[in-house]
Amino acid sequence: MRRHSAHLTHDPAVLPWLGANFWSRTGGPLMWRDYDPATVRDELRVLRDHGLTMTRSFFYWPDFHPEPHRVDEELCARFADFLDAHTATGMATVPTFIVGHMSGENWDPAWRGGRDLYEDVWMVGRQSWFVAQMTRRFKDHPAVTGWLITNEMPGYGRIYQVDPPSREVVTAWAQAMCNAVRAAGGTQPVSLGDGAWGIEVTGRDNGFSLRETAEYVDFVGPHVYRSDTDRVRQHHRAAFECELAAVTGQPVVLEEFGVSTDTVSADNAAAYYRQTLHNSLLGGATGWMAWNNTDYDDLWERSPYDHHPFEMHFGITDHTGAPKAPLRELAAFADTLRAVDFARCRRADADAALVVPAFLERDYPYSRPADRPLIFTSLQQSYTATRAADLPVGLTREADGLTEDAALYLLPSTRQFTTRTRRTLARRAEQGATVYLSFCSGEHPGTRGPWFDGLDQLFGVEHQLSYGVAEPITDDVLEMTFTRDFGPLAAGEVLRFPVAGNEDSRAYLPVVPRGAEVVAVDAHGRPALLVHRAGRGRTVLATYPLEHMAARTPRVNPEDTHRLYAALAEVAGVRRTVTVEDPRVGADVVVHEDGRRFVWLVSQCDEEHTVRPAADGTLHEIGSGDPVRSVTLAPWGVRVLELR
Repeated sequence: MRRHSAHLTHDPAVLPWLGANFWSRTGGPLMWRDYDPATVRDELRVLRDHGLTMTRSFFYWPDFHPEPHRVDEELCARFADFLDAHTATGMATVPTFIVGHMSGENWDPAWRGGRDLYEDVWMVGRQSWFVAQMTRRFKDHPAVTGWLITNEMPGYGRIYQVDPPSREVVTAWAQAMCNAVRAAGGTQPVSLGDGAWGIEVTGRDNGFSLRETAEYVDFVGPHVYRSDTDRVRQHHRAAFECELAAVTGQPVVLEEFGVSTDTVSADNAAAYYRQTLHNSLLGGATGWMAWNNTDYDDLWERSPYDHHPFEMHFGITDHTGAPKAPLRELAAFADTLRAVDFARCRRADADAALVVPAFLERDYPYSRPADRPLIFTSLQQSYTATRAADLPVGLTREADGLTEDAALYLLPSTRQFTTRTRRTLARRAEQGATVYLSFCSGEHPGTRGPWFDGLDQLFGVEHQLSYGVAEPITDDVLEMTFTRDFGPLAAGEVLRFPVAGNEDSRAYLPVVPRGAEVVAVDAHGRPALLVHRAGRGRTVLATYPLEHMAARTPRVNPEDTHRLYAALAEVAGVRRTVTVEDPRVGADVVVHEDGRRFVWLVSQCDEEHTVRPAADGTLHEIGSGDPVRSVTLAPWGVRVLELR
């Protein structure tokens, strides 16, 4: 199956976008009042010297739009100079219009008067008027390479999940804003700046739907800041959210990511940037904007820094303009993008599909929004395990109909899917695919157990569930002992999995084989993994919620699910072009349009170590062409090689 890796096409001189969200150190959000042309040019020069091609800039709304029918012309003149500075430096920028939320504080124009930003018709009109005014002024400047409507509107228009607006209302508002850009003559790519925090990515309905606003925008821009209890999962978090954000097929730009160096060490900030940049590239992102360009030590008495002091130190340069560790990582990443000519690359195709249940994003009658976090976390942990297994996967959305060209379908800790999907999975198995599902009872007492039909027939078993009662897992560690060979897993081998979950989800599925073959048992001799032949393919059932248990376990990765996935890949005939025996190193392939292939090796190890990748071909240094047999990776390091 073709994995998503769509690129922007506007202004090749600054593509791919690699930049930073920009507020000058002279003023932060109030920089336009304290605008210093010389300082701005110095700040841009440092970014350009480190390989960055662009910035994201902001019309601080209370200042640029001081009265309902007036924009501040002096500030517009300063912004024009800001654009000229970009052109002189060889950079471009993406202006953001409605900027009332920033770094832990909301600011309104004095005239808003509490009006609703989405449903008050006059207020929507004033916003679209402002968007059109600013577009007309700056649309022809060569430094403008895109537009963003807002900054994190879900945290400004209505505060996150408190009385969120409806999708219909938000989509109408988005239509009005984007149409204002187009009506005013803006031809550059446009998006919303909402963070891609809507239901298709997070499972939470905040009114912003990527599907419903896709008609009006040209790219999707995740903002990724959420934390985790497992460092490896955290390193793949942005990549996973980029995969989910690709639901509309539009280019995915990692619009905001970063760390405050008040909350992490310099070395760990560098590691986070390195991991996020490279893993998100392997997750389909084709543009990146760090948060943010500089520190603000001299603004400590101003809001938001007086009450959110850690916000002063998200910069990739310090308050004097000197590079910090994250900027050096961005520079190294820029070198990699140039070395592989990334603008002409795409991800290699995949034979395995990770199934995203429709219940993550659809409000079926009497379905439970509380089920969605389990879906998200199980998928995220499964995605992390595929990386450890060097198993390239594409996401396939149940809501769109499952892809028909996968050899392996992964349904991790899945308890809900539709009757149509049930029949598609059975048909794909009959046609030769391998379908894997791990049982999950769910995290809530209502309707425990599988919420789909025909589990017995699909997997060749007879389940022994009692109504309304979860079958508890009493062990602290699941020992899955193989009684037969299964791919590279020989009879007698034992996989061990952490046991976790609440009283509802810490449960297994008791079954009796009825045509299926038991290939592994638990410590009590009960079936733990079964294979059922179906036509030219097979179905595989794990009777424990392996991915869910790992997702609920701190500091768990790498855990043994990656070994099961590698076995599934071999059984299903899935191509894994490059593999590394050590699960702490993930391998994936990017393909240039001229046929060259590039291998990414990404370490999840906190110490230097050496590996010998197995590849479908030979590995070579990109510049010299020298052959490479063993690879030494720095702690949390990345190497990119050519595969011939």
